[in-house]
Amino acid sequence: LSFFLIPASTNPKAALKSKIVAEFRPQSLIDELLLYKRSEDQIELKEKQLSTMRVDVCSTETLKCLKGKDSA
Repeated sequence: LSFFLIPASTNPKAALKSKIVAEFRPQSLIDELLLYKRSEDQIELKEKQLSTMRVDVCSTETLKCLKGKDSA
């Protein structure tokens, strides 16, 4: 039964898990998820704006004409 009681120092996987748990910062994860959500929201907004403009986004010539949001 002694093989079930292997100290973390001799088991690299257990040591890594222990390190990950010790270094886990919930607020950091929350901040990263919020940043990801904001970027997803921005992408969705841009896609909606493009779809309402009725512009052929596959045309490079058309896209060259759109230099900024003021000219759009």
